[in-house]
Amino acid sequence: MVQKYQSPVRVYKHPFELIMAAYERRFPTCPLIPMFVDSDTVSEFKSEDGAIHVIERRCKLDIDAPRLLKKIAGVDYVYFVQKNSLNSRERTLHIEAHNETFSNRVIINEYCCYSVHPENEDWTCFEQSASLDIKSFFGFESTVEKIAMKQYTSNIKKGKEIIEYYLRQLEEEGITFVPRWTPPSVAPSSETSTSCKKQAAASAVVPDAALKEGLNSEAPSHPSGAPEPAVGTPDDKLDADYIKRYLGDLTPLQESCLIRLRQWLQETHKGKIPKDEHILRFLRARDFNIDKAREIMCQSLTWRKQHQVDYILDTWNPPQVLQDYYAGGWHHHDKDGRPLYVLRLGQMDTKGLVRALGEEALLRYVLSINEEGLRRCEENTKVFGRPISSWTCLVDLEGLNMRHLWRPGVKALLRIIEVVEANYPETLGRLLILRAPRVFPVLWTLVSPFIDDNTRRKFLIYAGNDYQGPGGLLDYIDKEIIPDFLGGECMCEVPEGGLVPKSLYRTAEELENEDLKLWTETIYQSASVFKGAPHEILIQIVDASSVITWDFDVCKGDIVFNIYHSKRSPQPPKKDSLGAHSITSPGGNNVQLIDRVWQLGRDYSMVESPLICKEGESVQGSHVTRWPGFYILQWKFHSMPACAATNLPRVDDVLASLQVSSHKCKVMYYTEVIGSEDFRGSMSSLESSHSGFSQLSAATTSSSQSHSSSMISRWRFC
Repeated sequence: MVQKYQSPVRVYKHPFELIMAAYERRFPTCPLIPMFVDSDTVSEFKSEDGAIHVIERRCKLDIDAPRLLKKIAGVDYVYFVQKNSLNSRERTLHIEAHNETFSNRVIINEYCCYSVHPENEDWTCFEQSASLDIKSFFGFESTVEKIAMKQYTSNIKKGKEIIEYYLRQLEEEGITFVPRWTPPSVAPSSETSTSCKKQAAASAVVPDAALKEGLNSEAPSHPSGAPEPAVGTPDDKLDADYIKRYLGDLTPLQESCLIRLRQWLQETHKGKIPKDEHILRFLRARDFNIDKAREIMCQSLTWRKQHQVDYILDTWNPPQVLQDYYAGGWHHHDKDGRPLYVLRLGQMDTKGLVRALGEEALLRYVLSINEEGLRRCEENTKVFGRPISSWTCLVDLEGLNMRHLWRPGVKALLRIIEVVEANYPETLGRLLILRAPRVFPVLWTLVSPFIDDNTRRKFLIYAGNDYQGPGGLLDYIDKEIIPDFLGGECMCEVPEGGLVPKSLYRTAEELENEDLKLWTETIYQSASVFKGAPHEILIQIVDASSVITWDFDVCKGDIVFNIYHSKRSPQPPKKDSLGAHSITSPGGNNVQLIDRVWQLGRDYSMVESPLICKEGESVQGSHVTRWPGFYILQWKFHSMPACAATNLPRVDDVLASLQVSSHKCKVMYYTEVIGSEDFRGSMSSLESSHSGFSQLSAATTSSSQSHSSSMISRWRFC
């Protein structure tokens, strides 16, 4: 497996030229890096005007590895080739390095760049990326990988210290300023001509990297497989100081995981990405395994989009029953600055709340609490001047009894836990459970299997008045904010709960209808797409030059998206339209409009080229209509293509097709028509795009076959 590393942007508040003077002092050896034994210059080139300086060195490293491993490998030292391309005109230094030793077994590539800060020309930025690919190493591949990553990360930590060490050395020598490069004086025309000829002749032997970088003012070439630096504006990148200030102390590899996952989201989600703090939560929840974190985060993003969770604080008002009888609320903060949420579960009538409101209202209320918690964490980060990404929950169980174990209530609690665990990982910093009664072990036995192991380790449980002794509440909450009902002096505004009047109870039918109303308030619809049974929607256009917009996610399987036009209206689908295919569609969420007897080109026409969308992708776009009539948007099951040389399918195709359960796909979509009189802007500037929502999706591509626009919805969560 290829290991990759990408650094944040490190900013030195010193001019580029002074940083270069400090950097050059690292050679031929650097006492601050004991493993860096020696370096020899292999080749060197300087342009006549002095702007370009390319130097290639062979570096000798003494790797800290077990003696047995060195003996088996037959080497005491490892050699690397490093090429530095300095462009004083552009004020950049590009560094490329690759291993010479064991290059047929191990492939190591590193790329570094020093450049001027885009917003302050007296500051210098540094970025670093690397990749490690161990093909084989005498059966010690795993050991070598661990040694290499350990050595590399330890050197990364020293990188900034080394530059700052030599900057102090320069300052002690009285060197605090290095002038910028300036072009030489202009010579007479005849001499200029001769100089140009000499430079042209010299360029024939200039290394490719120097030629491209200096004479053409382009980026240097990279060896095959070398990682490219991240491309983007400063807003697209993370600064090392920003990470430490707002996200906390991360190891170099943790920083790399955050940056790489963030870059992937920027490339595939077209700006619809969570904040850095939340990306980091998903990484922590999966021990910084990028693939696993990306999978659960993309599932959560789709869930948030479908149920419009981003707008819940602005658009949803809790019913009065919740405001009166839900015994929970925010109450100052703990000693670590985390927001503190107090829940008097023992005083809460869970059965009454479920009977009066249903599961969906309770779930939505808990989601609003979590969204409020995210907001409060951001505020406390600013107030306390340190990263605060989680909150503390204090649960008082006094009054808990068997009525709280009412089966529908426990079922609602388990569902809430499941949703919160999946979509708000690593947001609970600590859970203090106070005054646990004898019945608590029964409840804990029911609930604990649904709680993540990492979350369970944050639970502190106190029986009776144990919370008042050593190791109790005072260790985590300041005395002056301990609630009055726990023996403190702070008046707590959390509702006391109590029994919900039975007059507020609703029948099962009323609750079912209310649940549907609450949880289906979404602009998105879901549909199943079967093999041989596409899903189609009809849009009637009266005025030409209207704009049909769409936004859909491929939740399962691969589909083909088509848009057709017809002058006549398709017949309404028959109730048993799916019966011919022996496929059932629960909820009637599969509709077919194009009659089987219709012929393409006669009864209807294709107005967009088909777009193949992979599982996990999110597609946004629009079509400017040319004619009035009826437009049909179609999502069709994508069958794997057969091998071009034979009618028989390939083994890979067969295996891939078997992974699609029951030949069923699922899409979540939203469409809207913008009238020509309401449309603003240039139609020619519209583009169609689709982006990935899971690790299965391919790189983002753009469709130039449509007069379309990336109608990307605004995400409050971004």
